[in-house]
This record gives sequence, C-alpha cells and structure tokens, in this order.
Amino acid sequence: MTARPLAAPALVPSPETDLAAFAWLVAFVLAGFLILARLSQGVVDDESDDGGERGGADEADEDEGDADDGIGRGTPRRPEFDFDAPRDSANERGRDADEPNGDEFSPVAHPLAPDGAVGQTSTDDDRAAAPRDDRPVDSAPLPRAAEPPAMSPGLLLLNVALTQGLFGAILAGGAWYFGVPLPTLGISGDALSTGLPALAVGVGFGLALWVGNELASGLAASSGADYDEGLREMLAPDGPGAWALLLGATLPVIAVVEEFIFRAAVVGATTEALGASPWLLAVVSSVAFALGHGAQGRVGVAVTGALGFALAAGFVLTNSLLVVVVAHYLVNALEFLVHEGLGLPDPVWS
Repeated sequence: MTARPLAAPALVPSPETDLAAFAWLVAFVLAGFLILARLSQGVVDDESDDGGERGGADEADEDEGDADDGIGRGTPRRPEFDFDAPRDSANERGRDADEPNGDEFSPVAHPLAPDGAVGQTSTDDDRAAAPRDDRPVDSAPLPRAAEPPAMSPGLLLLNVALTQGLFGAILAGGAWYFGVPLPTLGISGDALSTGLPALAVGVGFGLALWVGNELASGLAASSGADYDEGLREMLAPDGPGAWALLLGATLPVIAVVEEFIFRAAVVGATTEALGASPWLLAVVSSVAFALGHGAQGRVGVAVTGALGFALAAGFVLTNSLLVVVVAHYLVNALEFLVHEGLGLPDPVWS
C-alpha cells in the first residue's frame, strides 16, 4: 500500500462566480453614489445662494440707512404724534386704528408710559403737558452669525477623490469576492481592451466627446438655458499644487470609479447576470449617470445623460474599460484646462 501525497492547501481560495449577488452589490453602491451626489448638490446650491443672501442683506441695510433721519444707520424711528391737531375722526386724520383716540382706552402701549406699559390716553391737556423726548436712541446692530469656513479647493478635491475611491474599492472588492470574470468588466488580453490601441481609441473618443459637449453647451447658451457650472467652479484649482492634485489624482479617480460603476458593472456584469440586452442596461446606466450630476442643473443633467449613453455605447462596442476611462478623463480634464485654466468662454467660440 503506497501512501498518496497530500495536496497542498490553497492559500487563497478561488472565489465562485456569483453574478446575481454582485448585481445586488452594484445596486447598493449605485444608490449610495446617487445619495452622495444629492448631498453634494445641496452644498453647491448653498454656496451659490450665499452671494444672493449677502446682497439682499446689504440692500436691507441701505434701506434702513435711508430711513434713519440722521440719527444713525439702522436706527429705528420714534413714532411721532401730532399733539396740537384737532380731535377729529380717525378717518379724517388718516390715523392708524391702533393710535390713541381722545379719552378712550387704548389696548396699545402708551407712548409716554415707562417700559411700554399700557396706559390710558385721558385728555389732550395731559398729552400736551407731558415732556417730549426727542433724544436719539442708540441701537447697535445685531452681530451676524459666524459663517463656517469654506473648504479650500485642494481639500475639496482630496475629499472627492477619497469618497469616490471608497466606492470604487467596495465595488472592486465585491467583484473579486463574487468571482466576476474580468472580460465581463471590459478587462481582457485583447489589444483593443488593454493595449496601446485601446489607449489611442480612448484619446480620440474623448476628444470627440469634448467637442460634442462644447456643441451642446453652445446650443444651450443660444436657447437661453445655460446649465449650472457651480460645481466646476468650486473644484477649480487655486494653485499649482491643486492643479496637480486635480489632474493627477481627483480626475483619474473619478473617471475610473464612475466608468467602473456605470459602464463595467451596470452595463457589463449586470447584463451577464440578468441575461438582458446591453443596450437596455446602457439606457439605465445613462439615466443614473445623469441623475448623479444634478448639481449642473436640468440642462446639465440632459447633456450628461447623453454623454453617459455615448460612453456606454463605446463600452459595448469595444468591450474595453480602458477606452471609456481615458475618454471620460479627457472630457473632464479639458473642461477644467480650457475654461478654468485658460479662462476661455463656455463654449470656446462664444
């Protein structure tokens, strides 16, 4: 009897393919991504509203200054009473309903009573004999609430990169755990998938998409329906270090994570899990991609949805994650370089 050699235990067990479970993970990650995008939209709206609120406050201060009668900016007027006017009816004198009227009792505070106490307006003689105090009232303006310090562009870019990277890490870990085949995610040994041809196709595709994005921006501007660029202005770098962080970290992370979620996972892996048409999932991913960019306004959502469908079509036709990542990165990078770096108008020919 010969002893059989024992098989060496595998250090890392090979995960079993479970595309259905991965599809559920994709749904949860997509929901979290959209929730975060919605919260970011609220921050952008608050930043854009700050200028209007401050302007309104300044206008209110100017109105108060016009009504101070030389006493001081923002100083309230004292109510003036014509003690020598004859006691006619309130309608003839143009009084307010709450003004003291003759010997009647008034439910409002007596103008001469201490601390605004309610008193009786008895006779004209009493009112005429009472001394009139015309001294100015000192009223210091109430201090405004301290505004929270605004996040610098560099910290904002780092926050975006870390948040997006977290979503990407969760989904990448799920792809490994559930054994999702790499070709399903657009990663294979084909030259058009991961080689230099894929890189060249991605560059050309990205340039074409950027030109199309400029055309869409021009059409929106000509129709008077410009979309909001507040998010791009918030992320605009304020120095060489911030530019390096934007172009070298934030935008690459955004391109990789968003293409991995919306194209590789939703269009690629979910198509295999459901056995559906990839073009149907391309429409679904494009709608979700548009909703994730709600900070750009309604027109921006429509333009982004069209851009998302073009990227989904590129993924379906090439089955390459690299192609759509490079194209996505170029569109975003050119947006910042041309409009925020060079200061050219949007669109560039306007």
